[in-house]
Amino acid sequence: MELWPGAWTVLLLLLLLLLLLLPTLCVCSPSATYFFKMAFYNGWILFLAVLAIPVCAVRGRNVENMKILRLMLLHIKYLYGIRVEVRGAHHFPPSQPYVVVSNHQSSLDLLGMMEVLPGRCVPIAKRELLWAGSAGLACWLAGVIFIDRKRTGDAISVMSEVAQTLLAQDVRVWVFPEGTRNHSGSMLPFKRGAFHLAVQAQVPIVPIVMSSYQDFYCKKERRFTSGRCQVRVLPPVPTEGLTPDDVPELADKVRHSMLTVFREISTDGRGGGDYLKKPGGLAEARL
Repeated sequence: MELWPGAWTVLLLLLLLLLLLLPTLCVCSPSATYFFKMAFYNGWILFLAVLAIPVCAVRGRNVENMKILRLMLLHIKYLYGIRVEVRGAHHFPPSQPYVVVSNHQSSLDLLGMMEVLPGRCVPIAKRELLWAGSAGLACWLAGVIFIDRKRTGDAISVMSEVAQTLLAQDVRVWVFPEGTRNHSGSMLPFKRGAFHLAVQAQVPIVPIVMSSYQDFYCKKERRFTSGRCQVRVLPPVPTEGLTPDDVPELADKVRHSMLTVFREISTDGRGGGDYLKKPGGLAEARL
């Protein structure tokens, strides 16, 4: 079915009207600004993935393709006026596999991850991401490891394969041990898969902490402005000689050190400071 010429005119006028009204809506309504910024953020990532796919496809599925994705995503922080400050990058072991564990606040974690992502490092992601259109295919080509969290047996099997890959192919993996996004201003209890992986492979754990986004981003309040985020790389935690029986204590130890740093960098004027003064903020979320 073809549209008659007048229909195209009407559609064009509606589009122009929307473009004219959008700045007014964003100025008058912080919620409109929030939804527009998030829609553009997700849409832009999908578009960049379309551009990355043919370039990555030359190598096929390869962890080196993560460099291409990182290069294409680094500029997004400038579009949103977010300054990402990295400290402690010298703590990354120079020439060995390891497991990175990081706190997980929102999809904006991608900005901090790309800023500090070490070479030959790929995230472990939920399997649903694989079906996220162009982004899923780009992630698959970049070697992202997908696990089905609903099927425990499959997840354990994948983790065992990852442990072998870490050592055989000199690969690092990035895990969000909270298991889901956390908007509370603190950290959820850690799931232990990443720590079992590190102990099984006998490789160090490198904790990475991203400061609270609450001074510039809040999903509940529909608020998204410019701001600053600090990414802190902590000293690696060795696992040599540890056994599966040591995993619970190891996970608690790493979480405690990360939570301590999270509180510190989220209250030093580099992210989340105002939020801590609000009811229900981090000051009330401390354990």
